[in-house]
Amino acid sequence: MAKKNRWVLLEHMKSPNDPSGRHFDLLLEDGVECRSWRLDKIPTLDGQLLKAVQISAHKLEWLEIEGRFVSGGRGWAQPIKKGFFLGSLPADLAAPIDVELHGSDLVGILAIRNGLCNLRSSL
Repeated sequence: MAKKNRWVLLEHMKSPNDPSGRHFDLLLEDGVECRSWRLDKIPTLDGQLLKAVQISAHKLEWLEIEGRFVSGGRGWAQPIKKGFFLGSLPADLAAPIDVELHGSDLVGILAIRNGLCNLRSSL
């Protein structure tokens, strides 16, 4: 059976380097930390491709936090979706990713490649 790693989509508000005042951080558990991407919108099942900017790794504690201020006065973050994923992350941080996300209100294949991501229906 494939290992079930956790994922979370955080709504990040009032970040001083975010002109819109709101973005989303997608975190995928990867050993002792989370690989992380900044998204401008919430991915929707079979929706459009979204820009996914890889950002610094996040601590695992963000997978469990209900919401809190981000250190250094960088706003507030809270989870809006979470669950587990099936599949493995490649060792190369720039390599394409395809994992199956499972959450309370979605099941889909998350694909991240070339700075873009989408969520498509499982087959």
